[in-house]
Amino acid sequence: MINLSNPAAGTFPETFLFGGAIAANQAEGNWQVGGKGWSLADLNRYAGELAPHERNNFETTTDEVRAAMEDSVGRYPKRDGIDFYNTFDADLEMMAGTGMNSFRTSISWARVFPNGDDAEPNEEALEYYDRLIDSIRAHGMEPVITVSHYEMPVDLTLRYDGWHSRELVDLFVKYCEVVLRRYAGKVKWWILVNQINLIKHESFNHLGVAADRVEDLWSAKYQAIHHELLACAKATRIGREIDPEYRFGVMLAHGNQDPASPRPEDRLAALQQNQMEYFFSDVALRGEYPGYARRFFADRGIEVTAQPGDLDDLAAGTADFFSFSYYFTRMVDAESWKTRSYLTNPHLEANEWGWEVNPTGLRVALNEYWDRYQVPIMIAENGFGHRDEVGPDGTIRDDYRIAYMRDHLKAVRDAIADGVDVVGWYWWGPIDIVSCSSSEMAKRYGFIHVDLDDEGAGTGARTPKESYRWYTDVIASRGATL
Repeated sequence: MINLSNPAAGTFPETFLFGGAIAANQAEGNWQVGGKGWSLADLNRYAGELAPHERNNFETTTDEVRAAMEDSVGRYPKRDGIDFYNTFDADLEMMAGTGMNSFRTSISWARVFPNGDDAEPNEEALEYYDRLIDSIRAHGMEPVITVSHYEMPVDLTLRYDGWHSRELVDLFVKYCEVVLRRYAGKVKWWILVNQINLIKHESFNHLGVAADRVEDLWSAKYQAIHHELLACAKATRIGREIDPEYRFGVMLAHGNQDPASPRPEDRLAALQQNQMEYFFSDVALRGEYPGYARRFFADRGIEVTAQPGDLDDLAAGTADFFSFSYYFTRMVDAESWKTRSYLTNPHLEANEWGWEVNPTGLRVALNEYWDRYQVPIMIAENGFGHRDEVGPDGTIRDDYRIAYMRDHLKAVRDAIADGVDVVGWYWWGPIDIVSCSSSEMAKRYGFIHVDLDDEGAGTGARTPKESYRWYTDVIASRGATL
């Protein structure tokens, strides 16, 4: 007899990757050390006191790029990070103390190719990443490496038009081939582009397309995405020839939205909104442009073109796994869909940055992605920004972070019991780093505290929080203590 019942949610599989994730641009600092060139993230000014729509991640002009490069007064915290460039070995040792068996980080494109189109890679940068990846492995953690995480060389914006320029396809493939050859046998899991669907909230940081260099910015963004998807497909094929053990993933920021009401027009809006989030992974995993995307382009007057052979290349270089970041959820109705905006859910609580907490939404997302793709799924980022208070005895009691982690890990465990093939979960981030959107330190994610404030003042000392000890217990029990 064959038992057709899934086991009840209990513990995580023995092969499950309990991890943590950061990005080079938010942690390394040392922005002019070792031959590194200017990256897009180096232009992000401290914006913790600004409204979200005024922050670093939206449209940017060439003049604004040059102004940031010439600014000797403003504060640009990502240039300093948390000095992970020098402290990575001790930091990784502390992270490994939780029992974490995997660690995700990125390689800075601007370190390896300072100008983006250099004839040869920067060997000093590669030697740094040699040491970093060796240290990850030496501390018993499986490395997951992102190749492009908002670290594009600025020269590719100023001398080209960012990803809108066809030339970036070959330049990125060249960069990928360098690192894929360098780390064959050392890295198995690769995410070529971080959150490839973020073309609104991370428009310039992601694509490097200056708004004043193109006639129609939205057409330029989707043309840029075509080039990026094409480059990923080409790099994936090369990577498989280099090391058949390589696994390549497409990564989205979870942007699926619930209908704001049962009205048929709101249900249709949610369907269409979510289809255009799936668009990126549909192309990467299925290897073709879906009909709904072609309709979307036509209805919105968006022009995207392909060259002969592009569609064949996309079909031949599909990804192996699906990954995504999950922080919060939103709602949509027919009106907000037309304006590319969203609605908040009155039934959910949010942090001070407006991020609504919805662990049930994570279980829903995992099931929806699994139903659509039937490939292994990695939760590449899951986190919750919050202000921390250091007690008189130096302890940091972050019950709010523990509650968020617990509820979301329970949702992951339930999804696995639902039959979803979830291979790993990565907390963003295991150590306090500079915030992506606002370039502040006060918005903290880590279960390891870093003594630095928004002005960069502090000792830089690392201190485990209560959530560090909690995560240690969860990993030791493979989730039984949840």
